[in-house]
Amino acid sequence: MKKMFRWSALAIAVFIFATMFGCRSTANSQVSSSAEAKEFRVGMECAYAPFNWTQSDNSNGAAPVEGGGYAGGYDVAVAQKIADGLGRKLVIVKTKWDGLQPAVESGTIDAIIAGMSPTAARKASIDFTDNYYKSELVIVVRKDGPYAKAASLKDFSGARITGQLNTFHYTVIDQIPGVKKQAAMSDFPTMITALNSGVIDGYVSERPGAVSAMTSNKNLTYIQFKNGTGFQASDEDIAIAVGLKKGSDLKDPINKILAGLSETERQEIMDKAVSNQPMVSK
Repeated sequence: MKKMFRWSALAIAVFIFATMFGCRSTANSQVSSSAEAKEFRVGMECAYAPFNWTQSDNSNGAAPVEGGGYAGGYDVAVAQKIADGLGRKLVIVKTKWDGLQPAVESGTIDAIIAGMSPTAARKASIDFTDNYYKSELVIVVRKDGPYAKAASLKDFSGARITGQLNTFHYTVIDQIPGVKKQAAMSDFPTMITALNSGVIDGYVSERPGAVSAMTSNKNLTYIQFKNGTGFQASDEDIAIAVGLKKGSDLKDPINKILAGLSETERQEIMDKAVSNQPMVSK
């Protein structure tokens, strides 16, 4: 009888210990999961002003970059509004362009907010929200160059033109009659350097990016085409949306947040981004 009592007491003690430990493990797991959910991890290059850039402090609404520094720009402002709407803390994850899709597919980041167009090819791998900006394609050239007075694509016959690697910008160069298509370049700062040094005659860009380049480099300008004289592109090619992992439950909440941003507010955010970008003369 005494032996049976001892075993019963031991069993009860083990049960209580296991229950306490199990509850503690579950609680810790919930706390950990909750802490992780408080971050909204957004991937971008931080090198495509006025959409995104790197800076040394948090002025003008810049957000912290994982690993150090801060990022500012139109994409950052939109990402902050989304993070606020989701009730999460925004963390920018600086990522090379070619690494953005793999990063969101693997779950390293929650979203791509990097001036990315929701093309059919990309939609095969990742999901996109509704558009948060729509632009037009232009060609950035030197003010003192031979193409500064160009008015149509045919005026760029013989020109050395490039675009960013793995972008729609680079593919449309084929629409220019007689163009000397150059090797694609990794990012916009590289293309600006190549243009300034005379290695290329121009590069394809979205209009906000061209305005940014011109504002920061007084010797540059851009050619904006009238209807029927410029690049042919579908709405999805010139629109910009948030990239997400296939089946992400963030899509609907983000679309709801974006729907609350009027066209006027979006343009005001872009105007501020152009004004606040690095190297702008006040």
